Amino acid sequence: MPGAARQLKLFADTERPGDSPGFSVRESGRAKRLSIKVYPRGRVEVVVPSKTRARDVQSFVDEHRDWIERTRASFAEKHPPEPFALPHCVDLAAIGRRYRVAYRRRKGAVAVRFRRHGDLLVLTGRTSEEAQCIAALKRWLAAVAKEEFEPWLRALSARTGDSFKRMQVRGQKTCWGSHSSTGTISINYCLLFLEPALVRYLMIHELCHARHMNHSRGFWRAVGLHEPDYERLDRELGESWSKIPIWLCFN
Repeated sequence: MPGAARQLKLFADTERPGDSPGFSVRESGRAKRLSIKVYPRGRVEVVVPSKTRARDVQSFVDEHRDWIERTRASFAEKHPPEPFALPHCVDLAAIGRRYRVAYRRRKGAVAVRFRRHGDLLVLTGRTSEEAQCIAALKRWLAAVAKEEFEPWLRALSARTGDSFKRMQVRGQKTCWGSHSSTGTISINYCLLFLEPALVRYLMIHELCHARHMNHSRGFWRAVGLHEPDYERLDRELGESWSKIPIWLCFN
């Protein structure tokens, strides 16, 4: 899917500090109608066809406002709010590794840098600033994802016969991955927190978009050739946002 073409805040009159962030609008060249998806921690995404007028988006959201709030409330019961805290241990299930995290404040520093020593990740600099620490942790995750996922994706590409031009790592809030019309596959570094089978499925899913830039029957047949259990994995992947640690959802 194309990346987020534009992000708009919705329901600005009801959002309060501390609310689950992110009412976003994403344009999709493959979307034929407007749709809404609510994620476990309350984030709402509206997917719209290209060139949809802003007032039409607003009308659509207003029409479904009660459903959105009911769905958010239902998720809140299943996933109670978690207190925010910087991590001292990070488990990356996708690659079977656990890292300890140490924070070392450096007087006069204006940023936070990371360095990995075996299974120890050290953040140094202005570590009293939580936002700076989270930004450094995200840069580290992106580096790990690039290192680990690209060989994996290329191996699957050779096996399936579906090619791509390049892979990029992103930290999308509502999308696990995408395959652009120019041949770029975007992989979400949040996949590092999921089981390997889900990562493999996501990669196969995106690779199959090389021949089918849609979710037609032909596309799902292609996916099924390489992953017969795709229906279960697709459902599980869609429900996996709650597995992402709360600190990674900060900002």
